[in-house]
Amino acid sequence: MSLAHVLLTSLIEKPSTGIDLARRFDRSMGFFWNATHQQIYRELSAMQQKNWISTIVEANHNTRKKTYQVENLGRAELADWMIKQSPPAQLREELMVRLRAEAQLGGNSVLPELERHLILHKANLNIYQTIFVKDFAHEQAQDRTQFIHKMILQLGMDLEIGWINWLENMIPQLKIYDAQ
Repeated sequence: MSLAHVLLTSLIEKPSTGIDLARRFDRSMGFFWNATHQQIYRELSAMQQKNWISTIVEANHNTRKKTYQVENLGRAELADWMIKQSPPAQLREELMVRLRAEAQLGGNSVLPELERHLILHKANLNIYQTIFVKDFAHEQAQDRTQFIHKMILQLGMDLEIGWINWLENMIPQLKIYDAQ
């Protein structure tokens, strides 16, 4: 997956200025795809050169803000990308490599980082739960889009709960081994 596909998806959901897109990105897509605002603007420029997106002409020509929208070539690119197969995501977690190294070197030097990660995962879970309550508190009939968004958020919560459970098992056990 590329940043272009993430941005195309966001722009199909709602045409946006670069800054609005970056802000929305931080609150939604940013939970599972990282990009700086500079990367977003650079990618928007590249997508515009490919005619995947265009800017909407504003009634007030004095503004420098550009509102981006997806064009037919962008929709075709996104549709082509959607039907491609991809392998399940591989866990690429630096913390796991540190733990493997510590298993060889000893010293429990990674323990403070594990404890910090536990705090961060709990904070992420709290954010996801807050969003869930705000957006999906009512279980009445939902449309397909809402259902997909809800299930993505549910997976995020499940992953955070998995990390929290793993860390809450790992940390005390490492402390026991350190005390021996």
